[in-house]
Amino acid sequence: MATFVLLPGAGGMAWYWHRVVPLVRAAGHEAIAVDLPGDDRNSGLAAYADIVIGAIAQRTDVILVAQSLGGFTAPLVCVRAPVRTVVFVNAMIPEPGETAGAWWGATGAVEAREEAATRGGYATELDVGTYFLHDVPQDVLRTGPEQAREEAPTVFGEPCRFEHWPNIPVHVLAARDDRFFPVEFQRRVARARLGKEVEEIPGGHLVALSNPEALTERLLAYGGA
Repeated sequence: MATFVLLPGAGGMAWYWHRVVPLVRAAGHEAIAVDLPGDDRNSGLAAYADIVIGAIAQRTDVILVAQSLGGFTAPLVCVRAPVRTVVFVNAMIPEPGETAGAWWGATGAVEAREEAATRGGYATELDVGTYFLHDVPQDVLRTGPEQAREEAPTVFGEPCRFEHWPNIPVHVLAARDDRFFPVEFQRRVARARLGKEVEEIPGGHLVALSNPEALTERLLAYGGA
């Protein structure tokens, strides 16, 4: 039995994974959706890593899954825990010592998003409905929190302090309908930073909410299920 440790993106809400967790458990594995204090100005990457390490505890067969901003916590966890596999899901992939704030300019993320919007015929101005919720079913949203947790600025200024990626399998999953991190952009970043090709699945940026079945199928494959 593998343990899938699921890291959320900005805001840190474990609820993001609530449709994936039961699917992983139904397949006979353990799933831990980690809640992170994204709105706490006194917490940054180091604090996030401590929380994840605490959730892993003594487990040894760990598959670490990082969504979006969670990609900046992932390498710090790998340094300290027996992670078998890392899976990025529409994720920010850091360079050693990089801050999440600097990542946007270094990768050209905003320009890539706006160019994709122009090609796709939707608004270039960032808004939640267009870029995050466009493919999430309304009944799913109705079960969620009334107010999404906002990410405090602290984490964007803290360097991601790791020296290199561990010598373990690393997979990069990109949702082909992601408007926030367009798939072409994700391909470029994965090649440049990890020497990896992305694997595509249907869905948008919040694919764990919009298409948990396809996402879980890929995660289980990485776990050897």
